[in-house]
Amino acid sequence: MSPTPLTALSPLDGRYHGKVDPLRDIFSEFGLIHRRVQVEVAWLKALSECADIAEVPVFSSESVNLLDRIVSAFDETQAEAVKAIEATTNHDVKAVEYFLKEALTGDAELNAVSEFVHFGCTSEDINNLAHALMIRDGHCVLVKHYEAIRDALAGLAEAHAEQPMLSRTHGQAATPTTLGKELANFVMRLNRQLAAANAIQPMGKMNGAVGNYNAHLVAYPHVDWPALSERFVSGLGIEWNPYTTQIEPHDYLAEYFDAIARLNQILVDFSRDIWSYISLGYFKQRMVEGEVGSSTMPHKVNPIDFENAEGNFGLANALLNHLSQKLPVSRWQRDLTDSTVLRNMGVALGYSQLALVSLSRGIEKLEVAPDPIADDLVAAWEVLGEAVQTVMRRYGVPEPYEKLKSLTRGQRLEADTLKSFILALEIPDDAKERLMSLTPDTYLGYAAVLAKKTTL
Repeated sequence: MSPTPLTALSPLDGRYHGKVDPLRDIFSEFGLIHRRVQVEVAWLKALSECADIAEVPVFSSESVNLLDRIVSAFDETQAEAVKAIEATTNHDVKAVEYFLKEALTGDAELNAVSEFVHFGCTSEDINNLAHALMIRDGHCVLVKHYEAIRDALAGLAEAHAEQPMLSRTHGQAATPTTLGKELANFVMRLNRQLAAANAIQPMGKMNGAVGNYNAHLVAYPHVDWPALSERFVSGLGIEWNPYTTQIEPHDYLAEYFDAIARLNQILVDFSRDIWSYISLGYFKQRMVEGEVGSSTMPHKVNPIDFENAEGNFGLANALLNHLSQKLPVSRWQRDLTDSTVLRNMGVALGYSQLALVSLSRGIEKLEVAPDPIADDLVAAWEVLGEAVQTVMRRYGVPEPYEKLKSLTRGQRLEADTLKSFILALEIPDDAKERLMSLTPDTYLGYAAVLAKKTTL
């Protein structure tokens, strides 16, 4: 079978291919090869700009333009040419080197220095920088989705800041809150983890076989290779790592994948909460014309977007957790176990993207249903027991908790029963009046205020 969306082994390239397209030219094989070409070309240009490397003189503007066009015009045809070379070399980075040397043959100036393509480099000098560029570019795509969900929740938090709602701890009726405040909790959690993910800087190295510039120094003793390496790596927009083995140690990758996994896990928590609120009837879902909820029960509007999001976040995190645990570990100066694992960065982040798309779709379809929310509150006068026993404590009433426990634990409490209890208390009249005025939908603390602060 030829690979098509119908025959693809992975659903990311099959059923869901359209939803992950923005990541395709970043984390695909094409994306990796393209960035390898970008790094190799940039390194050759960096060598030409070093005054102490006389054999690679400063390139003319025509030659620089040609090099830039090799990168900017790189497409699937060129990538296929690299793969054809790899079929002979059985080495992916060497294939890029040979591809570039061939591409330079038509320019006498560049052809004369073609042996300086990949000069002093081990494959990992190229790969680690290509991977760093992929993470940088991929994060720009992903972060927009996380921010869009955060912003949508902030908007809902503000709109429903004052919507009273029964809390549930351990699945049981608990102190009331507002719908907006519960959404605001997720907004603030996402803000914190987004800041952490955004702060992680891709790191890179360009220092030879085991990180010591051994061959570089023998070939050009008067070049300050660490300084040249730092300028080059920083010029790519990547943070320079001066201490490595043959490979950049991947600690930043572990930090990044852990950060994305934490964002995903927060959204798993959110997906499950919203699923449960839909089950309680607190939210309705806007119907989409033509959609079917069940093949046999025509009345159903299932919360499939939140279910799909939860499942795909789970798949993403299984891979992200493996990546973060495996990648910082390499035997001695290098083993190859990271290579095959790194090829799955796009799979892990692709499932994250897929989940984010589903979650955004689900949020867009949500409609608050105030009546079921109000009905639950009206039936839960026992939640005011917390307020009553706390006021009793203030005024020295003996065993306040125990008295309220006897009145309320495990049973429904009617408004009249609670008010009779309050009237019999030996507390000041103004305290009684304050307690008597409480209802489950007004016992909200600072919930509405806190919900509105998420928009500041």
